[in-house]
Amino acid sequence: MTVRKIEHVGIMVSSIEASVAFYEQAVGLQHLETITHTNGVIRLAFLAFPGASETELELIEGYTGALSAEGRVHHVAFNVDDIEAEFARIGSLSVAGLDETLTTLPNGSRYFFFRGPDGESLEFFQTTRGGSAQ
Repeated sequence: MTVRKIEHVGIMVSSIEASVAFYEQAVGLQHLETITHTNGVIRLAFLAFPGASETELELIEGYTGALSAEGRVHHVAFNVDDIEAEFARIGSLSVAGLDETLTTLPNGSRYFFFRGPDGESLEFFQTTRGGSAQ
């Protein structure tokens, strides 16, 4: 099989600038570039973790298609090393939709959800499978 990895996850946003700032501050991503699509309307911003750009987050501004017909992403999960420290840090940013408590799965992995600037559902996840996401 020739599929090797997830290239990127696309999230529809209302403001590239506001969303880039949010993902830099809240998630620690680094803005790589912003481009205008060949249609001249849609703008795309690409972000990745510093020094680890094998998977990117794509922010999409100006898309007017019917999302329900094309599919939806339920959430984007980011692997973290210290879930309690991240829960406290995100709480200090006063982001919307922050879970009231951490959730622990039967295998010991822990997570919490919060919302991005356009209501997108984001998850910080600390796995017990080998210490980091594969």
